[in-house]
Amino acid sequence: MAYKISDDCISCGTCAPECPVEAISEGADHYEIDAEKCISCGSCAAVCPMSAISEEN
Repeated sequence: MAYKISDDCISCGTCAPECPVEAISEGADHYEIDAEKCISCGSCAAVCPMSAISEEN
């Protein structure tokens, strides 16, 4: 199951370099994860200072 970034994201960019498959990009309001590329490794969630990244339901 892919990870998702919530509206709690402050666009700090900490998550993007941690993604081994480059699934994270800067969106209009906050960073976004491409569910097609995401391998659900959790690297991004581990470094998010706002805890804005979680597994999608």
